[in-house]
Amino acid sequence: MFDKLKVWAKQLKRKVYVLYFAYKDKQTPWYAKVFAMCVVAYAFSPIDLIPDFIPILGYLDDLILIPLGVALALKMIPSAVMQECILKAEERIEAGKPKNWLAGGLIIMVWLAVFLMVSAAAYRYLFNQGAIAQSLHDGSQPKCGAASLR
Repeated sequence: MFDKLKVWAKQLKRKVYVLYFAYKDKQTPWYAKVFAMCVVAYAFSPIDLIPDFIPILGYLDDLILIPLGVALALKMIPSAVMQECILKAEERIEAGKPKNWLAGGLIIMVWLAVFLMVSAAAYRYLFNQGAIAQSLHDGSQPKCGAASLR
């Protein structure tokens, strides 16, 4: 079972390299280039959309999103381009995996934006709760739009 999984992962890695060269090829249609570029950028990104340390969900993107994206992208690429890119991919595999820090940076920015939005919402919630409590204690009108809570 583990050996089959290793073989499958190795084949998937080869296909990602094929996509890497296919999106750079002039004969690849524009829509296939864009889709393949997104799949390759995500696959080579050192940072995942869902971090691997999150139980179960952390590996779902690696087990579902990448193989699905690779399969769809490969169907969009002409067979003549595929043959040429397979040869280039074999050579590149020997040299090692490139890292895509641009995609990693974009993913970091998404997580940072989510963190800032949650932090801002928590701050507003806590600030409003504090304003309401203070106004009840003082007997004054609540601030920050909490007047309707009285």
